[in-house]
Amino acid sequence: MSKSLDTLFSTFNMKGLSLENRIAMAPMTRSFSPDGIPTQEVAGYYRRRAEGGTGLLITEGTTINDPVATMDGNVPKIHGAESLAGWKHVVDEVHAVGGKIMPQLWHVGMARNPEKAPFPELPSAGPSGLLSPGKKVAEPMTVEHIESVIAGFAQAASDAKELGFDGIEIHGAHGYLIDQFFWEGTNQRTDEWGGNMENRGRFAVEIIKAIRAAVGENYSIMLRYSQWKQQDYTARLAETPEQLKEFLMPLSDAGVDIFHCSTRRYWEPEFEGSDLNLAGWTKKITGKPTMTVGSVGLNDDFFGAFAGQGSSTRSIDDLVERLNKGEFDLVAVGRALLQDPDWSNKIRKGEMDKLEQYSGEALKTLY
Repeated sequence: MSKSLDTLFSTFNMKGLSLENRIAMAPMTRSFSPDGIPTQEVAGYYRRRAEGGTGLLITEGTTINDPVATMDGNVPKIHGAESLAGWKHVVDEVHAVGGKIMPQLWHVGMARNPEKAPFPELPSAGPSGLLSPGKKVAEPMTVEHIESVIAGFAQAASDAKELGFDGIEIHGAHGYLIDQFFWEGTNQRTDEWGGNMENRGRFAVEIIKAIRAAVGENYSIMLRYSQWKQQDYTARLAETPEQLKEFLMPLSDAGVDIFHCSTRRYWEPEFEGSDLNLAGWTKKITGKPTMTVGSVGLNDDFFGAFAGQGSSTRSIDDLVERLNKGEFDLVAVGRALLQDPDWSNKIRKGEMDKLEQYSGEALKTLY
């Protein structure tokens, strides 16, 4: 193994989470769990990535116990006896080959289309009923519903710990429910859950606090967040490092251990005047470990994948250099691991010539 890869393949430890290397599998929604129940095929899918040398697996989004949390009945859920039993089998399969795994806890909010989702008679939930800025399609969430969802996240985290997961990730990115509270464009509330940045972050802060109370201190909580939204790729929560600090510090103080900073291309600087990407700025501001993500190992971002476009491989030399300098601590890999379960082992062995080119068809060939 090249000396330059030593950091990438060094151990990482954080509150009961002990990893053999710094590579994580990014969460990727696949809708292959009928009635929300993870199957033997799902367990095999994750086991193969663990066998392939990936240090941490973050599951696809798995929805909490709220009737309108999911957009698709085939997305896994993390409530109900059968679904929990399915996840227990996944955890056991991953652990059997020495892997580590976290569930991503998810509520899709206004991204749900009631006509295509379970409980179609129920409206979708959002802070202001806005699907995107100016597009209101439902009434704002009641405070009672907000508090119920907070409790649902805490229960999901408690169940995850009981099942043997090695930590949890909260999905606070990409224009889903938590991010809809963060984003001024979709949060127009005038009570304590909206308005200034502190109030817009309150929903996430209360979720983090509730999860911490449910799982205890020695259990890793990761938060995934993004500037961009699926409703607007150019959207930004923070235009300056000072605004980013105002956004991040309450979340850090509430109990986040690791920030998973979602970008479309990890090599792009976040603010003018610095080469730091979003993960780099987040680590600098909070002092907490961060995970970078965004087209790792590939030349094109993931939006083309949804149109069936492939992507050629890209050197990770600059990624490794940034990691070695301490800009961030962990690296999440998405489509490259979807295509090639052995991606991590091939990188470790220096077998770059054996890496598979990403094909858009990989989205259909999930197992």
